[in-house]
Amino acid sequence: MKLKCLKRYWLLLLIALGTVNAQAQLKETVKNILLRDTVVTSDTSLKKDSDSIQLANLQKSLDEARLSEANMRMEVEQMRLQMASADSVKFAQQRLRIDSLRKFTRGIPVVADGDTLFYLYTKRGGYTPQQRAQMTGTAIDELGRRFNLRPDSVSIDHSDIVSDLMYGNKVLLSLTDQDALWEGVSRDSLAKERRDVVVTKLHDMKAEHGVWRMAKRILYFILVIVGQYLLFRLTTWLFGKLRVRILRLKDTRLKPVSIQGYELLDTQKEVNLLVFAANIGRYILMGLQLLFTVPLVFIIFPQTEGLAYRLLGYIWTPIRKILIGIVDYIPDFFTIIVIWYAIKYLIRFVRYLAHEVEAGHLKLNGFYPDWAMPTFHIVRFLLYAFMIAMIYKYLPGSETGVFQGISVFVGLIVSLGSTTVIGNIIAGLVITYMRPFKLGDRIKLNDTTGDIIEKTPLVTRIRTPKNEIVTVPNSFVMSSHTVNYSASAREYGLIIHSEVSIGYDVPWRKVNQLLIDAALNTPGVLDDPRPFVLETSLSDWYPVYQVNAYIKEADKMTKIYSDLYQNIQDRFNEAGVEIMSPHYMAVRDGNETTIPKDDLRGKTKTETDK
Repeated sequence: MKLKCLKRYWLLLLIALGTVNAQAQLKETVKNILLRDTVVTSDTSLKKDSDSIQLANLQKSLDEARLSEANMRMEVEQMRLQMASADSVKFAQQRLRIDSLRKFTRGIPVVADGDTLFYLYTKRGGYTPQQRAQMTGTAIDELGRRFNLRPDSVSIDHSDIVSDLMYGNKVLLSLTDQDALWEGVSRDSLAKERRDVVVTKLHDMKAEHGVWRMAKRILYFILVIVGQYLLFRLTTWLFGKLRVRILRLKDTRLKPVSIQGYELLDTQKEVNLLVFAANIGRYILMGLQLLFTVPLVFIIFPQTEGLAYRLLGYIWTPIRKILIGIVDYIPDFFTIIVIWYAIKYLIRFVRYLAHEVEAGHLKLNGFYPDWAMPTFHIVRFLLYAFMIAMIYKYLPGSETGVFQGISVFVGLIVSLGSTTVIGNIIAGLVITYMRPFKLGDRIKLNDTTGDIIEKTPLVTRIRTPKNEIVTVPNSFVMSSHTVNYSASAREYGLIIHSEVSIGYDVPWRKVNQLLIDAALNTPGVLDDPRPFVLETSLSDWYPVYQVNAYIKEADKMTKIYSDLYQNIQDRFNEAGVEIMSPHYMAVRDGNETTIPKDDLRGKTKTETDK
């Protein structure tokens, strides 16, 4: 629309110029005619009439040209008013749009020497607001560090489209109408305002970077270095005095540290430990001094002030994060404490119930007392696992990928490397509830016979009669057959037995009685039920007799067997019966008897022959 109006304006301007030209030519023609009339004094009457007609026509043409010019000027003026009205409408629209954007749009700060001078919002000549702000701040910084700086020499150069802040031939900042719109003032007023701000900052920077100020900074630098040196000397002297005091404690107050008769630390070791701790404390204190002194040295000079703040940031940022993390973690920490105490007292309650069941004070149908503690351990493990699952999300860093990756890695390692271990644990649980044996039971596991001395989730330990400790994995116990002597001895009475072979020449009733007498005289053999004898076979040369006796002490089974064998020999020897299989056919011709001579002492020759 604006372009179309502009074309019309130029067209009307050309027409107006043409009309003015025609009017000038008409005036020149009239002037020539009038001059010619004055020179020519005599003419015919016909010429006078034609001249009058021509003059009247020319006057008419002149009036028409004047009217056309007036109309043209009115159209031009109307177009100017229309264009001005369009520009004002557009200007008002831009102002409204900028006013709405100003509430939500933050400008780009122009920072010089660490101070924010003003803000930029618009582009200029292909440069973004960020680039304009950076270039302006850099130019002011470079200018402010000059020793021959004259801040009042900053001037304003106005043109039709921009206003430049100049220092000599250097442009510090270019301001446009768009910048003025964002600030809500005219471009001239904005330029004056920005100049005042820049001049004030340059005055401050000139005072800051002066020779006298630099001399004072150097003096401060020297004082800080000397003060830190003296502080180091003072720290070393104080810790030297502390070391002397520690050495004196060896013969005065220090005493050896003992745990159950074992001397963990003697006085000399305690002195060495205290001296080592004092040295560590000295180094930590000197390090803290340096942490504060080094940034203080850098902050003295403006050129290194940024580095000082960076060093302080390196120190303060982690401390601040830790403190903020601790403060933010307090609610979660209290949640973890509540969960911990709830599970803790629940476990105590379950332990109390387990002890009551184990002691027989609390009886549950179908639940054996020896299941109480294994069940308690299982419930405790499940409760702890439940507690960990509850507090996992409250642990610091639990949501980070590193924490989760470590958890997955540990779980993978445990699952891959603990197949056998898990199998033994499961077997231990199954054995517990199968109840094949208890602690102290005498069992036989494959070829191993002994007493159970320990049951763990992974292994079972057996002590043999020879005091050998045999460790058996629970998975092996599950896959093997087990004979429990103690369980039978407690409930029914364990039957021990022994076989002897006696010749047919000895009456079986006599052999039975001898064997029963030998069993009854054996310590550990019960009178009731009474021992009994079984004949297990009738071989070609001898019958086989088996004596059976009841015992209650299965753990003494080896000793009882030994006493039983001895008593059988004594009873048969006293009765004159040989415990020997008669593998012969002829009558003995003078061979000596196998009965010991001590058992024949006091007997007559006739009794011996018999």
